[in-house]
Amino acid sequence: MSNCLSLTVEDRQFFQLVSQAAFSNPFSDERDELDRLLAGITGASKETLLLAAVESVRERVGHLQAGGRASLSLYRGEDRRCLELGLLFEQFHVYLSAFDELIQQQADAGDEPCAVPFSAELLTRLREYGFKAQEARHYLAFFYQLRRAFFFIDKLVGQSPSMRRLRCALWNNVFTHDIQRYEVSLWNRMEDFSTLLLGETGTGKGAAAAAIGRSGYIPFDEKRGRFAESFTRNYISINLSQFPESLIESELFGHKKGAFTGAVDQHHGVLARCVPHGAIFLDEIGDVSVPVQIKLLKVLQERTFSPVGSHELKTFRGRIIAATNRSLTELRRDGDFRDDFYYRLCSDVIEVPTLRQQMAEDEKSLDLLLEQLLLRILGRVEPGQVSDVGQTLRQGLPADYPWPGNVRELEQSLRRVLLNGHYAGDPAAAGREVNLHDMVDTGEFSAQELLTQYCCQLYRRFGTYEEVARRARLDRRTVKKYIQS
Repeated sequence: MSNCLSLTVEDRQFFQLVSQAAFSNPFSDERDELDRLLAGITGASKETLLLAAVESVRERVGHLQAGGRASLSLYRGEDRRCLELGLLFEQFHVYLSAFDELIQQQADAGDEPCAVPFSAELLTRLREYGFKAQEARHYLAFFYQLRRAFFFIDKLVGQSPSMRRLRCALWNNVFTHDIQRYEVSLWNRMEDFSTLLLGETGTGKGAAAAAIGRSGYIPFDEKRGRFAESFTRNYISINLSQFPESLIESELFGHKKGAFTGAVDQHHGVLARCVPHGAIFLDEIGDVSVPVQIKLLKVLQERTFSPVGSHELKTFRGRIIAATNRSLTELRRDGDFRDDFYYRLCSDVIEVPTLRQQMAEDEKSLDLLLEQLLLRILGRVEPGQVSDVGQTLRQGLPADYPWPGNVRELEQSLRRVLLNGHYAGDPAAAGREVNLHDMVDTGEFSAQELLTQYCCQLYRRFGTYEEVARRARLDRRTVKKYIQS
């Protein structure tokens, strides 16, 4: 103990700031402010701030190394923890580009885990800093998870407040709002945290689910020099509405050979195929029958299931992500969606914003999405192409066009423009609008019906309950009740 060192007051304060940055949500305003403080500059872009903050940490760690004071074994208590987080922050950013290359390589390779060529060097550096071998392997896996989560969540484009909130919510869904507690206690216990994604058709619930599902913790296998699983195998998606009632249970739970007519062989359902730390995305959960809900409820409660035609109990080791574009309030009220099933699914409920909401909040949303979609369709984006396509869409559509198909409709409208040079909108969208003047003229509608239609039209235009409440001068809960009715 007599050989223990203490950080200087300046170093301690600096590394405490680094700790706060390391544990903050990278999509939050808080993280931007912490990067500004670490970098010591203002008025710069987010990317510039991060680079400057990382360089500041490297300089501080380099100063300690030069004085032979960068080993964890030399410190105790709070000083040790502060330095530990500073060293982890520094090493994570040293290998940032290497992790990015690995993620892209793994995405291209598919389900077979790729070799991690930089793993031996990174593990050696962490051990030289004083981390135990097991700790070093854990932090390598944690680094990989952090970078994957950022990689996939950051791909959800848009700078509107609702999209920024969505990215923050997805990050918290993976790591919780307290990433320090997650890193210590929850990294291997997230299977009990189910998630419900709500949103209209075409908003991108599948992309949000994939961002969560591909960002789970994956242990590192040092002997084989690779991670235990590929993140592509860690995530399984199934659209429940595409199967008839007679086949849904087989797809979920699997079946035994001879369990029913046509079951000529044993079949492993998605629950059995889910790997440890993996996730299953159950799309259109609002369409499943009550009997199937009861069986899924048992899986969530007991973590066990039996294939169709078998009494064998199997263990489900993953996490459930579910989504629907239907009103669960109505389904629950009508008895079509069980309350106990809902309460097992709602550890976290995330609303995916509509396209019209994004556009109402930020006029640049359309062009940002068009750029991403053009790149996906054409492979590259020519100068001026985004503005040309955007202008074509704006000229062919009314200013308050509601985009009922959301981003999915936008993608097809872009293809229509590329093919035909114009897009006039979805004809069914006009049919959804009810003329309030006609309603008043007939004199056959109640005040409640008029208010319902008015709130719905405002919501289609502005996309948020808050904005409708402000314009209609109503309480938000009242607005939500009228719109959902």
